[in-house]
Amino acid sequence: MKKKFIAGILTAALAFGVLTACGSSDAAADTDASAEGAAAADETAAADETAAADETAAADETEETADDSAQAESKGTITIAASATPHAEILEQVKPILAEQGWDLEITVFDDYVQPNLVVESGEFDANYFQHIPYLESFNEEQGTHLVNAGGIHYEPFGIYPGTKSDLTTLESGDVIAVPNDTTNEARALLLLQDNGILTLKDGVGLEATVRDIVDNPYDIEIQELEAAQVPRVKDEVAFAVMNGNYAMEAGFSVSKDAVAYEKSDSEAAQTYVNVIAVKEGNENNEGIKALVEALKSDAIVDYINNTYDGGVIPFN
Repeated sequence: MKKKFIAGILTAALAFGVLTACGSSDAAADTDASAEGAAAADETAAADETAAADETAAADETEETADDSAQAESKGTITIAASATPHAEILEQVKPILAEQGWDLEITVFDDYVQPNLVVESGEFDANYFQHIPYLESFNEEQGTHLVNAGGIHYEPFGIYPGTKSDLTTLESGDVIAVPNDTTNEARALLLLQDNGILTLKDGVGLEATVRDIVDNPYDIEIQELEAAQVPRVKDEVAFAVMNGNYAMEAGFSVSKDAVAYEKSDSEAAQTYVNVIAVKEGNENNEGIKALVEALKSDAIVDYINNTYDGGVIPFN
């Protein structure tokens, strides 16, 4: 009996030892597997960090290369004199287009029609953008300057705008109509008045017409001649004001909504008075000037003009 009891104890001990050994083996296997998984994860994380670092370094290098390239491609500065509306506004839209090509466009706004031409003639500025060809030619003749057209960009319909009256048929003796006093713009204003039956000019005077060429004045109106920029400022003191498109817009007028009459887009006058980029003779083929004109004729600028000025500015093809 004693022997049997001892044998049972030995058998139980042996079984426990076997179970313990199996448990230790499983735990060791689990520990080894965990260690291998952690090591693999560490290797993957390290690889990801290395790849990310490589990508960042490559991006930084690419950016630096692009910056260096942009600096290397810088072509210089184009200086231009312009009227505020719409010319300078349009030029602001051109800036980023030219910047992509390496050109820096510097815009200076003038509020008269004389200084922008004088600063281009003197070489202080590369170009100006405010005038049409008849005015340019007249200015050259009167001032002895040597300015030429480098490219036609747009035209602005001339309009007759209401002052103290809003209906042309209500004009009476003594009523005053204000017009620009420079040669070509005065002729343009008088031709528009003639087209609307307000007066009659001598045959053939065309773009050289002045108040002295009025041969019939059925309403007995008075024509008040003012510097173009002054015309909008007297609109509340006169029956009507005949305005350049840009000055009308500056005064808050829309040619399609506010003018009682205006030049039609297919009229000879509208086609004649295309606003141009003017430069000193000999500079019209300079690289910067050609880039400027090309940018102003781009689809992006055509769309901007059409979407912004409500018919007051028409792109010229």
